[in-house]
Amino acid sequence: MKYSIGVDIGGTKVAIAAVDQEGQIEKESIIKTDQTIRPQDMIARINAEIKQLLAECEIGFGDIKGIGIGAPGPLNVKKGEITCPPNLPAWRDIPIVELVKSEFNIPVRLENDANAAALAEKWIGAGKGFSDFIYMTVSTGIGAGVIVGGDLLKGQNGNAGDIGHMVVDPAFGQCTCGQEGCLELVASGTAIARKGSEIAGRSLTTAEVFDLYHEGEPEIVAYINLVFKRLAAGCVSLINTFDTEAIVIGGGVSKVGEPLFSVLRNYVAQYALNPKGRQTEIIPAKLEQSPGVIGAAALWFELE
Repeated sequence: MKYSIGVDIGGTKVAIAAVDQEGQIEKESIIKTDQTIRPQDMIARINAEIKQLLAECEIGFGDIKGIGIGAPGPLNVKKGEITCPPNLPAWRDIPIVELVKSEFNIPVRLENDANAAALAEKWIGAGKGFSDFIYMTVSTGIGAGVIVGGDLLKGQNGNAGDIGHMVVDPAFGQCTCGQEGCLELVASGTAIARKGSEIAGRSLTTAEVFDLYHEGEPEIVAYINLVFKRLAAGCVSLINTFDTEAIVIGGGVSKVGEPLFSVLRNYVAQYALNPKGRQTEIIPAKLEQSPGVIGAAALWFELE
């Protein structure tokens, strides 16, 4: 049995797992992303956790194909660097591949976290069976991994699929990137919590905003319905651009379920430009648990 080590780096936590060639997690470990220390010191903690994981699993180095790292972008995958992710503000031009490779006699690959999750869905999830599909994550932020002809679309630096900064409604105001009306500003979990709190006049989590939506609170219902429509417009733009077979949607916001998917499907059926595009499948992600770390491991199974 061959294994890959997946490392999924986020703003609050890092997941590390030994994953076998069937996509099953042998063992997983979660550590806190400590943003009070230097990125190099945090990477040293990750390296130590990988060593501990290997020891506990009793997996020999000869059984490991490689270490895959999924991280928030922007990245430079050719150089193996995390360049300037907004949720990791101190991580500027960090040569993470070199820093991990120097500790292990194992090859290392770096990929955008949404791209890695797309590979996981292609490997053992909802994207299995499609040669062209887009994985969209709607969570704290919004991103996508684009599979074209069975291959991951990377772009020149590995940042293809950063759809969170596609403009969908300038009326929502200015995004952190400087543009007005970006999809992430409109429809991410962070945006929903912020605007929902403003409407309710008290601090709410994203889940609490959706609770009010399900309870039928009129202002919240009107707002969320608009959010769903703008997210649907983003889907239509992706379909028109990539002529894809399916859009697989994951992330916390997707857990609202049928109210979201019904709007997306109806909008796509009405507004996608090509008649065939109006039949594009809009489906929920299959890997609710650990898609990032499985996707990072998939860098050594799905990209071979």
